Amino acid sequence: MILVTGATGDIGRRVVRLLRQQQKSVRCFVRLTSHYSELEHRGSDIFIGDLREEKDIKKACQGVKYIISAHGSGNDALSLDYRANIELIDQAKIQGVEHFVLISVLGAERGYEDAPVFKAKRAVEKYLQSSGLNYTILRPSGLASNLLPLAERFRETGLYLLIGDPKNRTSIISTDDLAKIVVDSLTVTEARNQILPVGGPEILLREDIPKIFSRIFNKEPIIINVPLFAVDGLRGVWGLFDSSAQTGLGTFRTLLANEFYCTSEENANLERIYNFQLETVENFLRRYLAI
Repeated sequence: MILVTGATGDIGRRVVRLLRQQQKSVRCFVRLTSHYSELEHRGSDIFIGDLREEKDIKKACQGVKYIISAHGSGNDALSLDYRANIELIDQAKIQGVEHFVLISVLGAERGYEDAPVFKAKRAVEKYLQSSGLNYTILRPSGLASNLLPLAERFRETGLYLLIGDPKNRTSIISTDDLAKIVVDSLTVTEARNQILPVGGPEILLREDIPKIFSRIFNKEPIIINVPLFAVDGLRGVWGLFDSSAQTGLGTFRTLLANEFYCTSEENANLERIYNFQLETVENFLRRYLAI
């Protein structure tokens, strides 16, 4: 049995599809309010619970041989990115789990003090490395699926909102490729006990994204470039009303202010380990937008 947390998210849903296509037994950890009917239809075992509750994690892990941690945290990095993963690792040890796959974040090791998600992910990485479990830690850059709503808005309006430095580099990973890497990490020998940066095959400038949209839709982009200090102002005002949202904006600002990309050598190593060619952002978008 393979436990997948975050099973209704962009990554988790794709991971479950691949596992079920391989006729693997999958237990999906979902919230009662989430949309999990597709996962149930595919023959997955649905476990309804709350990752903030240790008792739910303990029940979900019973009889499990593999764990894939694919859940996000929203504005609650301490409870979900940190505590939930620590408890999953502890239960994995109790259950004798054969392999634990953790989806972390590119740049987790850089020590961004203002980014709770990065700090939590790095602490969990270290805990997993010292746990005695077999593991694979994947550090993806931005997900191509996150661009789909932006592309749809561009299709309708021609507008693209670009916050921060348009020259910052990124290597956005096809979410389908990431899901395949996650699933293959359970069995690929060279992925065992490794921390792997995961990016797309191209190093893009952030200003290249509206150019890709322009090619796809044959429409000139109207780019609105908002300076980073505008986010700082918003964060300060927001903090007067909601401190947790202000904290979450710290991670958002870190993502906007820094570069997150994989080198060509890192990508070549990834393609060698998993034995497939990574998909470009443009190809991913064209497939999902049916263009």
